[in-house]
Amino acid sequence: MKKAVIVFSGGVDSVCAVSFLKSKFDLYGITFSYGQKANMEIIAAKSFAKKLGLKEHKIIDIGFMKNLYGDSNVLTSTKRKIPSEFEYSIVVPIRNAVFLSIASAWAFTLNAGLVAYGAHTGDKHYPDCRPMFAKKLESAFNQGEIDGIDSKLRQKIKIWSPYRQGLSKSDLLKSGIKVLDDSIFKTWSCYSNKKFHCGICESCNNRKVAFEQAGISDKTKYLN
Repeated sequence: MKKAVIVFSGGVDSVCAVSFLKSKFDLYGITFSYGQKANMEIIAAKSFAKKLGLKEHKIIDIGFMKNLYGDSNVLTSTKRKIPSEFEYSIVVPIRNAVFLSIASAWAFTLNAGLVAYGAHTGDKHYPDCRPMFAKKLESAFNQGEIDGIDSKLRQKIKIWSPYRQGLSKSDLLKSGIKVLDDSIFKTWSCYSNKKFHCGICESCNNRKVAFEQAGISDKTKYLN
């Protein structure tokens, strides 16, 4: 089976993306600890990596990014309040470029042809989730390994996301629940670092809406 590397946060999007791809690829998951408040997602990633049978799962510590990001965004800042609706303060500058660069480096060494991340059509507010960004990054990475590709030492990669395939968050949920059943509610979406989902941050609200749109009764434990 062909190999693929997936950026695997432990959130519902990346977990469901694995569910969507697992019948077609041997999947290698890579999770990043970048100083995010919501480190519960890393615990979820470990659990789902085993549950979904990833061939390998790496957790990469890039905590130094928190110092670089400072208070530029609410996900790494200890001072800024997390909003309940989208604000640009939620956007972590080119976070996906950082993740995908490292994931693609691993993909080239594995000779994997696909690098995936969980961006979907509802992520239109985030520039580094859009298909145009993924296409340009894909082109740049392949150019960066062009000699290896031309000499057949490396395989050309494609950067895939549900967004590039026109899939929404609710589409992912419909696909994921077939594989995960009720364990899907153990995925971690919340931006806060609490035992249960806060239920009021932008990400929790998006999660609630997506389950409703998918026609799935949401059994996630929310504090609010």
